[in-house]
Formats: sequence, C-alpha cells, structure tokens
Amino acid sequence: MRILIAEDDSRLLTQLDRLMQTNGYSVDLADDGERALFHLNEYPYDLAVVDIGLPKIDGLEVIQRARQNNVRCPILILTARDRWQEKVEGLDSGADDYLTKPFHDEELLARVKALIRRSSGQANPIIQAGPIELDTVSEEIRVNGKALELTAYEYRVMQYLMMNPQKVISKTELTEHIYDQDFDLDSNVIEVFVGRLRKKIDPDITLKPIETLRGRGYRINRNL
Repeated sequence: MRILIAEDDSRLLTQLDRLMQTNGYSVDLADDGERALFHLNEYPYDLAVVDIGLPKIDGLEVIQRARQNNVRCPILILTARDRWQEKVEGLDSGADDYLTKPFHDEELLARVKALIRRSSGQANPIIQAGPIELDTVSEEIRVNGKALELTAYEYRVMQYLMMNPQKVISKTELTEHIYDQDFDLDSNVIEVFVGRLRKKIDPDITLKPIETLRGRGYRINRNL
C-alpha cells in the first residue's frame, strides 16, 4: 500500500516514515501543505496522513481542496487539538478519521489498516477468496488454513490484488503501490512476484488464483 505523510515536525515525520516502511508501506513525505496538496493531486495513494497545523496551507484546507479535486483516498488527520469542535471540523472538511497527538504507534497502524480496508469495501480484517485468506492484522496469507512463507513484496502484491478483487490491476499500478516513487516502472519484477505467488498458492495448478489479462494486467480469479 502506498501512503502520503504530511507533517511539518521533522522528527515526527522521520519517525512516521520509519514506522510505516517497517510495516510494509511505500511512503511519500511532505513537510508543508503546498507539497502535500501537490502529491495528493498528482499521485495515487491508498491513504494519506495529514497534520492539521501544516505551514503554507493548513491541513484542513489541504483536505478540502484535495476533495474538490476528486482525491478519494482515505485521509487520517493528526492533530494536537483535543476540542471536539475541532475534530468535527476536520471530519467535515473531508477527512475520514482523526488521531490526537501524542499517540501510540499501534493505534495509528490499526487505524491506517482499518481505513484502507474500508475504502476497498473490506470491513473484515480477514479477506477471503475461496480457500485463500489474507489476514491484514497478522499480515499472513493462508490457503486452506495453512500459512504460506512469502516475502514482504509477494505479500504486498497479493494484498493489493485481494483488496481490489473486481479490478484489473496493471503492472504499473502494482509497482506504484508497493515500491517507492523512484522505482523503475519498466522492471519485470512484478511478473516474477506473480509467478512466485502462483507457485506458492497453487502448486498443483488447480485454483489458478491470479488471472492475467493480456495487455491490461492482473486480477484475482473471480471463480474461486
């Protein structure tokens, strides 16, 4: 999953960047509102974390303008303000949730996962496709109840496909959501990951869990 973090406190920004990357997210950073709005308008994100007190353009205006530009990714507000009126104002601006500083890393991660699930129409932390289960809490994939040994990137590819089960996902889109922005989009590494996933999930070639649509991309098999 690819997320944007907009925070002007350099120490907290570094801390959040490290936290999210450690937990398997591809991260872009912005330390002011202008940069945050540019990123939101230009790049596809699965979620944005936005501090209210950003310089140049404050966080509420960033969210309002992003929504006016049809940016649809879930947005989590970070705020040091604990008055309920200000929290309501943040939600009314177009945010989906808020978290008051200081916060525990575990709560932030849980809210991020929940927002991404809900935005994909997946309220349950366990996403299922036939005998395949993806547990977004333990970050584990199981087939018929047996956990698979996957690399971090193999998991991310399968996670993105399973969270978008009705959508054909291009190789470029997959790359953008599992790697940092400067990764070579022409690389065939996605094909390698998909090939490995097919072998690990379906060694007997009976499930055929990932469909290839020539010239378009990949999709979870809708007949599972």
